[in-house]
Amino acid sequence: MNERLVKSDGIHICTDSFGDPANPAILLIMGAQSSMIWWEEEFCQRLADTGRFIIRYDNRDVGRSTTYEPGQPNYTFEDMADDAVSVLDAYKIEQAHLVGMSMGGMLTQMIALRHPEKVHTITLLSTSNFAPHLPPMEEKVMAFFSNMGTIDWTDERSVVGFAIGRSRILAGSKHLLDESKVSLLTKKEFARSNNPASMTNHALLSGGESYLARTKEIDVPALIIHGTEDPIIPYEHGKNLANEIPGSVLLALEGTGHELHSDDWDIVIDSIAKHTSMPI
Repeated sequence: MNERLVKSDGIHICTDSFGDPANPAILLIMGAQSSMIWWEEEFCQRLADTGRFIIRYDNRDVGRSTTYEPGQPNYTFEDMADDAVSVLDAYKIEQAHLVGMSMGGMLTQMIALRHPEKVHTITLLSTSNFAPHLPPMEEKVMAFFSNMGTIDWTDERSVVGFAIGRSRILAGSKHLLDESKVSLLTKKEFARSNNPASMTNHALLSGGESYLARTKEIDVPALIIHGTEDPIIPYEHGKNLANEIPGSVLLALEGTGHELHSDDWDIVIDSIAKHTSMPI
């Protein structure tokens, strides 16, 4: 890992990079309650091998970035969007391709509207603009996350059990769940986290509504990638984004849930490589 701490406005954002900094940059923005570990190293390296410079990072309240007291996040989604730009500035990148998953995809949309000069293309994985007419998450997901209060965030075994259960509930029918991989990644995440319990703050954040209501104004090439069996952000959300963002392309992952499964890496990496092939 090529970890580097970016300091901005009194906070620290932990970053990591792959590939040649002279190549076009792709910034990977992960979803809620998940550190950059879930952009797996092999995935990042394979994406870098297409001739890109890959940066992944820990959002606030996960991994080695600044954390806040659980239940008291002193920041908004707008602040998180600005964090991404701070990372690009620290790497002296004037314009980048953004790839955001779930909450990271929501932040990506915000950045495209809030800082359009920094964005060359966007790729939105398993995300939404959360328009009011769209279907809600499945009840099984709400039931699972309603039990988060029972987790002992100081105990690795308890956190690993939560992560495996989360992966199981979010998976589609097409792929087998690799519990050993989830366990390994979670143990790595636990070991490098400043405060594992702080991840729960992501569920308490506010902001972003004014930007998500302007999705139609996004004026950069957009690739939408969405699993047809996503139980937390149903496939209709991906279809809606493709209809809203002018000129966007929708890639449906049949039988995939709310996940970036290794079985889908070939098509996802190839699609992102093609989408980001235009020179900056």
